[in-house]
Amino acid sequence: MANQSTFRSIKKHARHTARVSRHSFRIAIFLGGAACVAVCSLGFAWLAEEMLGLNRKITHAYWWSALLMLPLGFAGIRWMTIRLAPQARGSGIPQVIAAMSLPAGAAQNSLVSPLQSMWKVVLTAAGLLVGASIGREGPSVQVGAAVMLAWGRWWQKRPRFAVGFRPEALIAAGAAGGLAAAFNTPLAGVVFAIEELGRGTAVRWDRLVMSAVLGAGFIALSVFGNNSYFHLNESILALNAAWWVVVVCALVNGVLGGLFGKMLLAGPASWLPAGQRSWTERHPVLLAAICGLLVALLGMLAQGTTYGTGYEQAASLLNGHPVDSMLFGLAKLGATILSYFAGIPGGIFTPSLAIGAGIGDNIAQLLPSAVDGRLMALLSMAAFLAAATQAPITASVIVMEMTRSQDVTLLLLATTLAASLVSRQFCPRPFYHAASRNFRREAIHQHRMSRTAES
Repeated sequence: MANQSTFRSIKKHARHTARVSRHSFRIAIFLGGAACVAVCSLGFAWLAEEMLGLNRKITHAYWWSALLMLPLGFAGIRWMTIRLAPQARGSGIPQVIAAMSLPAGAAQNSLVSPLQSMWKVVLTAAGLLVGASIGREGPSVQVGAAVMLAWGRWWQKRPRFAVGFRPEALIAAGAAGGLAAAFNTPLAGVVFAIEELGRGTAVRWDRLVMSAVLGAGFIALSVFGNNSYFHLNESILALNAAWWVVVVCALVNGVLGGLFGKMLLAGPASWLPAGQRSWTERHPVLLAAICGLLVALLGMLAQGTTYGTGYEQAASLLNGHPVDSMLFGLAKLGATILSYFAGIPGGIFTPSLAIGAGIGDNIAQLLPSAVDGRLMALLSMAAFLAAATQAPITASVIVMEMTRSQDVTLLLLATTLAASLVSRQFCPRPFYHAASRNFRREAIHQHRMSRTAES
């Protein structure tokens, strides 16, 4: 009897040890995937900075170069996107949200495949080289999701180590980890996973997902150090009389951000007469060239400040230094819309921050001199991003982490929540989730067409 009891105890202990080892192995795999995501995001960041630097050299040396580079570049990138990576166009975040809503299979894979991600990196870098008003953070989300999904599935194919992962958990971990590494903001990556990717899915508060996101962010921190994305020479302090500033920033950016999201969702066809709207689908490459020419003209009107992500201009305004053109904010808004209409790969995250900073600078110049222009730029950055994406908590946390402005966190939250509320009056559906529906339909349609062709 004693021997049987001892045997059962040993067997129970062995099962418990196996469960612990299996769980530890799952965590190790997730953290290994997070490391891969961080490396890819950091490599993408380096490539993007190189392309931006090269664009600055060319446009400063030859003022007319944008008139050639942007139309030809947009047309070439659009043609390559159609032929090689149709699901790589645009931001990348809608593709990730669409993939998370699909069951595991070919349709899901088409939205976050390694091949699409490779072309996403190449074509986004090309867009930055020619001067498109795009960002790399949205693409980093799609690339991170593809890397993490491929990593998890590779381990699942090993019979000896198969542990079983939910595809949506892998996608969410890679996507949010890509954002965390791209901005050097681990906390913002977690909030993004919860607020944006976790809407209506089972990944909310998943410990493995959160561990992977934080892991990717901490790897980026270890490489770059605990340095903010936007370096501020002096801290921006909250003022006792700053609440009326919150109201102004929320109202102005809420309206503009809502219209911005509405125009992006409507697409270029909405600007044409009803009988001519099919022209944009029949001539996508020519449309891209026209958009490129308009972006070049806007850039020349704004003295070259609208090319690229807008990081330099936003950083200058946050440090109290004026940009070269008073039209920067509105011109950047127009250039970003046109770059999106062109159908080339590239995100709207960083350009939205730059647009908000420019709008904040315009507001500060119209209001009494007692207003701190740096505070207005900071609040407007968060407000415009919140209005464009309708993710106010993510916008607040990401701007706070990017600038290390913990002192104004309460003002940031108040501004983003109010701006998001105003934005909904113009664009009721959140931009990323509304755009994801089109990608979901496309993926399902292509999957059905391929199955029909096979049969």
